[in-house]
Amino acid sequence: MNSPSPYRICLVEDDAIMGEALLDRFTIEGFACDWHKTGRAALQAIGRKPYDVVICDIQLPDINGEDLFVQLKAGETTLPPFVFITGYAAVDRAVRLLKLGAHDYLTKPLDIHALLQTVRDLCSRSRPPSTGEHTLGISSVMRSIEAMLPRLADNKGSVLITGESGVGKEEVAHALHRLSDTSNNKPFVAVNCGALTESLLEAELFGYVKGAFTGAIRDKKGVFEQADGGTLFLDEIGEMSPVMQVKLLRAIQQRSIVRVGSETTVPVSIRLVCATHQDLKQMVEAGRFREDLYYRIHVIHLHIPPLRERKDDVLWLTQRLLGTWASENADQRTLHRAAEKALLDYPWPGNIRELKHCLERACILSRDAVITTEMLFGSTYSLPPAEQLQSANSLNDYLQSCEKKYIEEALRANNGRIGDTAASLKISRKNLWQKMKKLGVQDTDDRTSTP
Repeated sequence: MNSPSPYRICLVEDDAIMGEALLDRFTIEGFACDWHKTGRAALQAIGRKPYDVVICDIQLPDINGEDLFVQLKAGETTLPPFVFITGYAAVDRAVRLLKLGAHDYLTKPLDIHALLQTVRDLCSRSRPPSTGEHTLGISSVMRSIEAMLPRLADNKGSVLITGESGVGKEEVAHALHRLSDTSNNKPFVAVNCGALTESLLEAELFGYVKGAFTGAIRDKKGVFEQADGGTLFLDEIGEMSPVMQVKLLRAIQQRSIVRVGSETTVPVSIRLVCATHQDLKQMVEAGRFREDLYYRIHVIHLHIPPLRERKDDVLWLTQRLLGTWASENADQRTLHRAAEKALLDYPWPGNIRELKHCLERACILSRDAVITTEMLFGSTYSLPPAEQLQSANSLNDYLQSCEKKYIEEALRANNGRIGDTAASLKISRKNLWQKMKKLGVQDTDDRTSTP
């Protein structure tokens, strides 16, 4: 892991051989690691240093790891994610730690590769690496849209983006604009057509001259002129009145506008991107939207599915939103595993906008560093039956079902290609085959029948 600002791990381990071995391995992997041999030493360090992950033994010479965790949670300190390790495998303690907010619980002898993968995942969630890329999602449909944008950026054809409210239509428009604007100085101007009356919308689109109407005390450019040379994003274009549809069509056809109260034609050069949550084709058939305007703005059509149909993006978006919250508020939060499952199970009728508000509410109303299901959805939210975690077998079954689902989703994302899937999971092909065989995951790639 090469990074100018390495992730920092707090290792709490009293066994000299184990501690030294883990310290050396973390260092080799590129992590900065502080090794504490007692719980009290870790208690003093955590909170003073910005750790990304804490790896903590349960049995310590002074205070045990569970008591250490409880004391830290009782204070005002914002805790990084905790991963506990122990040679004394007690399922009741595992369940108790998970309920308290610990991220994971591993038993000795450790699977070092599993531990490293867990640490990498938690570090990337706490501080997502800055790559300079403007990604839209990790689901197959969003990757397809993202792959199409560079081709669209090479021409000025109109683009229509459709999808439910809150799915991220404006973000896609922004991404297209960034690819088109290699000089980083061209304007991106957005206006919500459904938020303005007909008269106000005309003035907003085309501008006006001094004296055109009461209150017009000076000349004002409309968004067409403001976006000249760049991108004009017209959101909720389906809300536009028939009269305004005619005026918009004329502006698009003639590549020029006339300000309200003026007779002078002003040429404009823009990329037009429109968006709507409505079915414009049905509106055309019903006579509520002009057919000629529909074909003018429908040169390229991008449809963004609702968040409930692209579950792969839910946790990815969650980590990005929590990362933004952490950078803006100096307040790092992580998700409890039950909260992750609840986020995936929830249908998100408000899509990304609802997800963002849900996370913001949880961060504002709770001081706990670990976000639980109750913080997200309230105490009335239906949790998984407690008996699922009552025995070693049921806990093991639960973890295996999560691993199976994760591998199946990775296979779908990589179109069943074993090699690509193994690379995305950061494990070997042989390891992936072994896991698939153990978990009963079907091989969908007919081209590769052997490891």
